[in-house]
Amino acid sequence: MRLDKFLKISRLIKRRTMAKEVADQGRITINGNKAKASSTVTSGDELIIRFGQKLVTLKVNDLREHVKKDEAQTLYTVLKEEKAGEEK
Repeated sequence: MRLDKFLKISRLIKRRTMAKEVADQGRITINGNKAKASSTVTSGDELIIRFGQKLVTLKVNDLREHVKKDEAQTLYTVLKEEKAGEEK
């Protein structure tokens, strides 16, 4: 499944266009590699997403095309959340 689609379906990011922008800015890595919106996500992958000043590390549990709102969090497990350091 495409990264931008996974982020939308899992409701980590509300809109697919916003997910694409975040990925294109280089703020997402999959298993340590910078990811594009079109990158393929598979079950078991580790994602690191930078939301402003916060880094969220999560593991992909499941991939589904359609998920109810209350079941969206079952698609991933948050491994850790930390404040992002200065990376420039």
